[in-house]
Order: sequence, then structure tokens, then C-alpha cells
Amino acid sequence: MPANSKSQQKAAGAALAAKRGEQKKSDLKGPARQMEKSMSQKELDELASGKRKGKPEHKT
Repeated sequence: MPANSKSQQKAAGAALAAKRGEQKKSDLKGPARQMEKSMSQKELDELASGKRKGKPEHKT
């Protein structure tokens, strides 16, 4: 399931980095914090992967 917007993809990338231990979990804010708690590493990887070109900044 690829991300629908750039902001969703960025949040998933930040949550994935925290889940892998590359970033502190306390540094996460908003949707990224919720994603880290509720999604598996595989789900986050699928959401964060892909190109950002052509996607809207925010989902409408």
C-alpha cells in the first residue's frame, strides 16, 4: 500500500527509522508517532517506499 501524499510518506519514513532504532522514538511527532506504535516494520516500509514525484503535499 503506497502512500497517498508526500507528508504521509515522510511520516512513515520517520516512524520506520524510529522502529529500526536509527532515530529516537521521543523525537517523533504527530502522525509519525502514531504510525510507529500501530504499524509493523513491513507495513511502514511499504508505505514509505516509492517515488514522491507527482504526489500531492497533503491528502485531500
